[in-house]
Amino acid sequence: MAKRKASSYEEIRLKRLEENKKRLEALNLPKLAQALRNSSPSKPSSIKSSKKPRTPEKQVVIVRRSGRVANKPAPIYKEVVFDRVVIPRRITRHRDLSNRVYATDEARAEAMERAEKEVSGLEPEYPYFIKSMLPSHVSGGFWLGLPVYFCKTNLSRQDGVMTLIDEEGEEYQTIYLARKTGLSGGWMAFSVAHKLGDGDALIFQLIRPSAFKVNKTT
Repeated sequence: MAKRKASSYEEIRLKRLEENKKRLEALNLPKLAQALRNSSPSKPSSIKSSKKPRTPEKQVVIVRRSGRVANKPAPIYKEVVFDRVVIPRRITRHRDLSNRVYATDEARAEAMERAEKEVSGLEPEYPYFIKSMLPSHVSGGFWLGLPVYFCKTNLSRQDGVMTLIDEEGEEYQTIYLARKTGLSGGWMAFSVAHKLGDGDALIFQLIRPSAFKVNKTT
């Protein structure tokens, strides 16, 4: 029984193969497959092929030099290391202005009035001016600006040393700056020594080209 079933199954399989072969031939598929194989290109597509990057061509170019230096040797450049210059930072010290004493307008006016009375007895041949002290003169920057007209009329146009002579005859050397028409270095020592304050009136009398006699009104 088993042999009969096997032989019948093999007959059916062979029959089906024969039928499928006839159907393929009827559709002409074997010839189409062969034609496709014959028509496929043997070389790879140009789209898929990768192009090699172009290498730039290097050429030696002669640099043209000016006619003035054409016959001279080419300059040789060297690296020079400079030491870095470090500028020290300026330390600003805040001034303690809590002890400043400011004069009232009445006190300032009274000091100027007393000074004007005193100059009435001075020798007329010596030019003079009256200066009312401000905080910047006696407790701040210690810079004393002088009347511009007086300086241009009576003092030198060059910087120099100006001597201040007080009522006791003591002399103090100060620096006179002609362009700024004022006293700089040395004025602080005079101010501190005479305990000058805001509102004081000083009489400056020019007794020599480079010397003032200074009187403080009381």
